[in-house]
Amino acid sequence: MIRTRDLRRLARGLRFRLTATYAIFFIVPMIGVTALLHHRVATGLDNQEHDVLESEWGAMKGYLRIEKNDDTQRNEAVWYYDPLDSEESRIVLNTKRIYVITDRDGNVIIQNSTQSPAVSASFKEIGLEPPSEIRDKVRKALAASRPNTELMAFWAVRHNAQGEQFLVRSGIVFDEAHLLGRVEPYYVAIGLPLRQYDNILRQFTWLCMGVIPGALILGSFLGWIAAGRALAPVRSVAVAAQRISGSNLSLRIPVRDAGDELDYLIRTFNRMIERLESSFGQMKQFSTDVSHELRTPITAIRGQLEVALFTAQTTEQYREAMFNALQDIDRLSQIVRALLLLSQAESGQLTLQKSHLDLCDVARDMVEQYQIPAEAAGVRLTADLPPDCFLEADRVQIERLITNLLSNAIKFTPEGGEVKLSVRGPGEPEAEIELVVEDTGRGIAAEHLKHIFDRFYRVPGPSGGTPEQGLGLGLSFVAWIVKAHGGKIEVESSVGHGTCFTIRLPAPGVGSGTVELAGQPAAS
Repeated sequence: MIRTRDLRRLARGLRFRLTATYAIFFIVPMIGVTALLHHRVATGLDNQEHDVLESEWGAMKGYLRIEKNDDTQRNEAVWYYDPLDSEESRIVLNTKRIYVITDRDGNVIIQNSTQSPAVSASFKEIGLEPPSEIRDKVRKALAASRPNTELMAFWAVRHNAQGEQFLVRSGIVFDEAHLLGRVEPYYVAIGLPLRQYDNILRQFTWLCMGVIPGALILGSFLGWIAAGRALAPVRSVAVAAQRISGSNLSLRIPVRDAGDELDYLIRTFNRMIERLESSFGQMKQFSTDVSHELRTPITAIRGQLEVALFTAQTTEQYREAMFNALQDIDRLSQIVRALLLLSQAESGQLTLQKSHLDLCDVARDMVEQYQIPAEAAGVRLTADLPPDCFLEADRVQIERLITNLLSNAIKFTPEGGEVKLSVRGPGEPEAEIELVVEDTGRGIAAEHLKHIFDRFYRVPGPSGGTPEQGLGLGLSFVAWIVKAHGGKIEVESSVGHGTCFTIRLPAPGVGSGTVELAGQPAAS
């Protein structure tokens, strides 16, 4: 037994709604077409009825004469036709089936051939019109008559006792004396049974009433099948999507190559899974990196405290252990602060405070600040700056970007080397501002370039030795700052010849560009 809840769930289903839509779109035009056909058939039958009766009226005027009887001195209806002529006999008999002839006062006149009243039995069944109504019609017809024009015709639908319909056409005719100028009008009415025409229209109506429900059922059935076939690929996509989980994000839904909206949906879904896989991978890598980076200082702190607890005997030994532990705690705090800041930046919680900034002024200040560390390392630090170069940027973040690049360049450039910072204003065809930091240091091998913007990644030392000291987060900050400002960053490096970082930022009034993190080895 089907429960109400199941019916509701079925009615809410997409297949049911598509089927209902198909059925509505199918049946509404069909009802309209059927109504139009019914109207056309009814109009055609009505015109045909009027044409038949008008034709019989014309025949009646050709065969009927109103003449005065010499014996009775009364006008009588005389039908002139050849009884031996089957065609004339048929026309006259059809006309006399339903007819009545009266004088202008509504009195039925006599037929000359039978001396009986000029009214058929069928017309008696539908009822003679009252004399007053006949006199009124005769008066209207005479008043509206014009020379050489057709006299006014009166049309009506009458019913007999059994409810059968008859179309009645009435008007006036004149006796033979009319030709001599003496007008004597007579009222004549002939009728046509509508049983045959009503049956045709009734059969057509019943046919339409039978076809429409059948068409609705057929349309719904075909719509259900069509909706099922249309949604079959969607169900297969849903089944494939159910197999995708956090543990197997590498699965992809196969594209059908039909070039339709469903293929577009599948491609979009696959790209979303790729982004999720990348995000999950970054989360896993982040967890691994954080665990590794935090484990080292925590282990060192624990070791220092254990040594102090079990082996220290003098105040100086305790003091040394606590000093070493505080250094590791400070390193741990730096890591946590850097991770928190980077996480806020990448999640959008750290917003830029942009202002109209002179990049050359900021670069000049940073170069002056790093002159002392550069001289201490035996490195020559220079700048190539135009008088000014304005852009919309966050001064704090731009200073952090230049600080990270300059400190890395000085750190990895041997004594006697050179570090150069240069700024180029916007030019044609691209309205971009370039910030370049290049050095003559030891360079970065090609296999490491694509990873240098990853968090906690540190390039191994010479000959594959231990990486240099640091958190491995500086270039991650640089990448985020460039991305937040709608810019691009490129890296060229060659082992033994140095590294060049090129940052392109949009000039004022130019929309944000696509962020690119590109690294490629330079030519030796």
